[in-house]
Amino acid sequence: MQDPVPAIGEAEATGETAAIFSDIRTVLGVGVVNLIWRHLATIPGALSWAWGALRPCYVDGSLVVAAAGLRVPAPDLPRLPTGALAAEDARGIAAVQAAYARTNPLALVALTALQTPSKGTAKPAATAQQLALPLPPLPAHLTPDTEALVWRLNALGARAVGGAPPVLATMYRHLAHWPHYLALAEQQLAPAAADGRLAAAIANCRVEAARCAATLPVEAGPLTPPVAEALDRFAGEVLPRMVVVCAALLATLPRS
Repeated sequence: MQDPVPAIGEAEATGETAAIFSDIRTVLGVGVVNLIWRHLATIPGALSWAWGALRPCYVDGSLVVAAAGLRVPAPDLPRLPTGALAAEDARGIAAVQAAYARTNPLALVALTALQTPSKGTAKPAATAQQLALPLPPLPAHLTPDTEALVWRLNALGARAVGGAPPVLATMYRHLAHWPHYLALAEQQLAPAAADGRLAAAIANCRVEAARCAATLPVEAGPLTPPVAEALDRFAGEVLPRMVVVCAALLATLPRS
């Protein structure tokens, strides 16, 4: 599967873009650069502007503090029974979800702060260096059945923004290493999407993100139309959706 929006691949990045990608991996303590940053790299000047505005909040801990206040209203889903997943699979799935559970709330609050003038006075906080959370490479190829499953999952709770289709969440692509788990996740999430609980939780998450973002001293500045559109699609749609979905699914993994 290809990136769902225009994006610079990490292996393709050169010059300033490659340097910023490397800095993002180091500062965030993750092995991959999230799609939003790779998409911004396709818009002239957007990546350096956005990372330059937000990096201080990542480094000094103020963003961690702000995102920690994010109350994620995840719907309750049925817990997977013991034995539903092999132990090794459960560890791999939990590792993928833990990485996204760390970075997505930070990105949601940070990008929301870029969308509106933010004169918050959040105090920097001393934070321990976080250990990197390794992620497996994205699967190079998916079977037609697995690709269809990924798209069905991505549609749950999704909505179009500005006439553009919903962004395909990278977490589902990472979890495609375990197609049997994706099938279980669909069974868990589909009822919450059908009865409105998932949409309500996502809407509340957007409100929460705006509240937390208002505490950050980030200079938003005027946004060009391409940057505003990118922020709408990520901070307004896919990130709150996946913050909720990830929190809900993590809570259902079998207890070790």
